[in-house]
Amino acid sequence: MARIHARRRGSSSSKKPYRIGRPDWIEAEKEEIVKLIIDYHNQGFSTSEIGIKLRDLHGVPDVKSALGTSMYAILKENKIKMDLPEDIVNLMKRAVRLHRHLEENPGDRSNKRALLLTEAKIRRLGKYYIKKKVLPEGWAYTPKMAKLAVAE
Repeated sequence: MARIHARRRGSSSSKKPYRIGRPDWIEAEKEEIVKLIIDYHNQGFSTSEIGIKLRDLHGVPDVKSALGTSMYAILKENKIKMDLPEDIVNLMKRAVRLHRHLEENPGDRSNKRALLLTEAKIRRLGKYYIKKKVLPEGWAYTPKMAKLAVAE
């Protein structure tokens, strides 16, 4: 598969092991894992941070293989709604940092290009999430909105 903004192919990366069903060596029960996910989310951790905590502290290698459903589905079942998807939030944080750097260093052309590519990714993801009805119909990315949404 080719890269998004470069005309070259990327090298293959490691893959998760192919596994059907729950691993036998997981000691935590399903209800316990769901409770941990909800508790960590209420403490303010993102979904990726929750996955890392479950892996490192509780021995759960993968939420989907352990429970059969994704973390987003578990949060949705428990009526916990996220404002924006995590990948868009991370890209917005990067765009805000790049904007701040450009204000201090207006001649930095490589940074200007990185900002253009990052904002293009945000817009592309926005279209996808609007189609999937995760974001509202009139949602559009603006740098001001990004600053407010991801106040660092």
